[in-house]
Amino acid sequence: MYLNRLFYIIFLFFYFNVSNAKDTLNTDSINNYKLTAVSSSLVLALSGSYFYIENSWWSEESVAFNFDAGKDLQYALNVDKAGHFMGGLFASDVFSSSVRWSGVNKRKSILYGAIFGTGLQLAIEVKDAYAPYWGFSKWDLITGSMGSFWPLAQNYSKNLEHVNFKFSYYKRSNSYWDLELQRGKNPSQFSWHDDYPNQTYWMSFDVNHFFQNCCWPDWLNIAVGFGIDDTQYLINDSKTGGNNEWYIALDYDTRKILKKWNSGFAKKIKYWLNYFHFPSPAVRFSPKFKFYPLYI
Repeated sequence: MYLNRLFYIIFLFFYFNVSNAKDTLNTDSINNYKLTAVSSSLVLALSGSYFYIENSWWSEESVAFNFDAGKDLQYALNVDKAGHFMGGLFASDVFSSSVRWSGVNKRKSILYGAIFGTGLQLAIEVKDAYAPYWGFSKWDLITGSMGSFWPLAQNYSKNLEHVNFKFSYYKRSNSYWDLELQRGKNPSQFSWHDDYPNQTYWMSFDVNHFFQNCCWPDWLNIAVGFGIDDTQYLINDSKTGGNNEWYIALDYDTRKILKKWNSGFAKKIKYWLNYFHFPSPAVRFSPKFKFYPLYI
C-alpha cells in the first residue's frame, strides 16, 4: 500500500529531476525560481495526495492512536518491508534530485532527501495509527527510513555506491485477488501495489567493482531477490502462512548498456530505469530449487 501512496505524492517531482543526480558538484548555486517551483510542487503534491488518500485508504472512522499489535510482521512475510525500503529510497532520491536541480549542492540535497523520505514515512504511520484496520508500525518506519538514508550512506562509501536496490512485478498468480474476494472485498485489477506474491525486490551488486579484473561485462551484475509465494490463506480475515522466496539472478545496468545514448534527457531516463530489474536468467534457491531461463 505504501508504494501506491508514494507515487501519488512524488509524481509532480519528476519534471524537476536533473539528468543524472550522481554527477552534480558539491557546490551551491541556488536558483530561487527553481527552488520556488520545487517547493510549490511539493506543497501541491502533498496537499492533493493527502485529500485523495483521506477519501480512499483512510476513509474509515478514526479510532484512538494505536500501535500495531504484531500482525505487521506476519503480513506478506515482511515483503512489504522491502516495499517500504524501496519507497523510502525512491522518495528520497526523487526529492534530492529535485532540490539539486534548483542548485543545492549534492551532499545537502541527499541529506534533505533522506529527511523528506523519513518524514513522509512517519506521516503515513501516524495517520495509520488512527485507522481501525492498521496501526503505527515501528518496523515500517525503520525500514522506510533505512531506504531514505541509503543514498546518503552510498555518498560516504564507495562499496555501497555499487550496491543498488531494484523492483520487478509480473502477474503469475491471482492469489491476492482470490483472498481479497474471500474477505468480501473487490480490489481493482490494477492493485499491483498490494499484490505481494507477484512482486520481487532485488539487491544488485556490481561484479566488476567487487571482483576486479574478472573479465565480466561491466553492464552485467548479480542480484539477490526476495519475495513471497502464493500459498497464504485466511484465518479470522487475516492472511497467514506462505513461504518467503529467495533468488539469484543476472541483472542489467541500463546506464552502461545505453552508454552511447548520452543526451541530458537520455541520462535521466536511464537513471530511473535502473530502479527496475528486467527479465533475466535466475535460480530460486528457497524454499525449493527452480531454474528460470527468463525470470520476469
